[in-house]
Amino acid sequence: MIPASAYAAFDSNSPLKYWDFERRDLRPDDVEIDVEFCGVCHSDLHAAKGEWGDVNRPFVPGHEIVGKVKAVGPGVTKYKVGDTVGVGCMVDSCLHCADCDDGLEQYCTHGMVGTYMGMETGTGKPTYGGYSSKIVVKEHFVLKIPEGLDPAGAAPLLCAGITTYSPLRHWKVGPGQRVGIVGLGGLGHMGVKLAKAMGARVAVFTTSPSKVEDAKRLGADEVIISKDADAMAAEARSFDFILNTVAASHNLDPFIGALKRDGTMTLVGAPSEPHPSPGVMGMIFGRKSLAGSLIGGIAETQEMLDFCGKHGITADIELIPIQEINTAYARMLKSDVKYRFVIDIGTLSKG
Repeated sequence: MIPASAYAAFDSNSPLKYWDFERRDLRPDDVEIDVEFCGVCHSDLHAAKGEWGDVNRPFVPGHEIVGKVKAVGPGVTKYKVGDTVGVGCMVDSCLHCADCDDGLEQYCTHGMVGTYMGMETGTGKPTYGGYSSKIVVKEHFVLKIPEGLDPAGAAPLLCAGITTYSPLRHWKVGPGQRVGIVGLGGLGHMGVKLAKAMGARVAVFTTSPSKVEDAKRLGADEVIISKDADAMAAEARSFDFILNTVAASHNLDPFIGALKRDGTMTLVGAPSEPHPSPGVMGMIFGRKSLAGSLIGGIAETQEMLDFCGKHGITADIELIPIQEINTAYARMLKSDVKYRFVIDIGTLSKG
C-alpha cells in the first residue's frame, strides 16, 4: 500500500482535518500521481456535509486534480514519470457498455466510479478525492495537461471546465450564434470564456448588477439583469442556446422565453430543491427544448483541455493553503470567491 495524507470530513458537522491513510498499490494499468493542486467545487461541500446522501467516513473530497506522475504500472503506455496530468470527476467505469463504447464514460450503464463517493473496482473500498498528497488512478482516466497552462488555474477545468464545455460542444455552439450564460460563478465564468472562444456572441444573465463589469472582463459581449422583467421581456426569442449554471431553484420560464424557435436551454447546476415546473406552452409555441448535461467523457475532456491550451484558457482562481479549506467553504456559501478556490496541496502537513 502507498502511504498518503489528506484533509477529510470525519462527520457531517465538523471541520475537515488532517488524516493519514493509504492508497492501493499500483496495478499494471495504474498511474501514481503526486497531487499539486486541487480545485474546490460546490459538490465537495455538499458531499462532505452529507447533503447528497451518506458517504463513507473519513471522507476526502476533491475532483479537480492536477499533479505530476510519480510512478506507473508496467502496462501504462501514455504517461511517464514527471508528466503533468489531471484527474477529474471519475476514476473508473465498466468500459464495455454502449455508453462507454461511445466515449461517454460519465453515463456508464453500470455507473461510473466517482473520484469520491465511489467504490474502487476490485477492492470494494471507498474512493478518496484530491484533497490529498497522492492519488492512484487507472491510466484510461488520467488526462494530459497541455504545456503552457498554469497548473493551478487548470485544475478547475477538470470539473467546471468540462461541465460547461460538453454541452456547448454537444449543441454545436459556434460563430453566428447568440449564447446566454445564466449565472457568473465557478461554472458560469468558464461558460463565458469557452463560448466566446468558440466564436459565439455571449450574454450573461445575472441577478447582480455588481457583476456586469466582471462579466465583460471575462469576455461577455453584453449583460442582462435577469430580475428586471422588462429587460428579460426585451430578449424574447433572441437566443440560440442558453447554458444555465445556477445551482439554486429558480423560475426557468423567462429564460425559455428568451430562446429562439428550436432553441435549447441546458441545465448544469444541481439545486438541492427542484426548479418550479416550466410552462409547457412556452416550449410548445417555439419547439423549444429544456435539457440537462453532466460532465464529459474522457476523450471529450482531453479535447477540452487541448482547446483551453490552444486558447490560453484557465479558471480565475484564488489559491489557498489547505489549512484554509473550512474558511473557503464558508466563503463559497456566500459566493465570496472569484471564481474558484484552488488548494495548494504542497501546504498539506500534519501540523
